[in-house]
Amino acid sequence: MFRPDHIYIPGVNERHPENAFEAIRITAIPDSSIQDLANCDAFKHGLFYLEEGYFWEAHEVFEPVWMALPNESEERRFVQGLIQLANASLKAKMERPKAVYRLCRIARELLNRPNGSNAMMNLDRKVFLRQIDALETRYNLSL
Repeated sequence: MFRPDHIYIPGVNERHPENAFEAIRITAIPDSSIQDLANCDAFKHGLFYLEEGYFWEAHEVFEPVWMALPNESEERRFVQGLIQLANASLKAKMERPKAVYRLCRIARELLNRPNGSNAMMNLDRKVFLRQIDALETRYNLSL
């Protein structure tokens, strides 16, 4: 996995060079199957960045996956939820609790789908819902 040389936090440190993630982003090829998108480097790097605390970077590489997924699909909503979770986590690093609250609500709504299955794109949604729970607990947010 490509590990950026720093975690970008807006207003705190320098942004990455303009096309720093382009080689990763282009692996999310439009009109690919959902399985191919679940296995592309952009999605895998997004998950890695989310887990490792590179939240701005996760959003950056998840975005082309989200754009390549079929409109109105459950998978597109799922990736949108991951993007909002990354955004909420970034706002937590920036100590912006109102934004954390708003983004946690959005992420939970997108990730917590009542289709009867926790599996989505080879992942368990509950893992990400627990991350939202942890953010809410940290900020004593009651949604």
